[in-house]
Amino acid sequence: MALIKKLEQLTMDRNSIHEPVSATYTIFTGDDGKKYLQIDTYGSSQRQILGKKSQSIQFGPDTVDEIRSVIDSI
Repeated sequence: MALIKKLEQLTMDRNSIHEPVSATYTIFTGDDGKKYLQIDTYGSSQRQILGKKSQSIQFGPDTVDEIRSVIDSI
């Protein structure tokens, strides 16, 4: 699991579309009284244990604002 503290733009030489997977999200209040967004992804259909959580990433209020800004720029 990871709490993302800061987003930085990176320009890559090559990009590719990854295989689709399922994801869930939750919004919760931390011990600090701030709201957080957590996104969990689940392995591909080829995964040995189907339905097993693959990654969890969390965004606090500041990084949620950064994500909004990035999305608005698309």
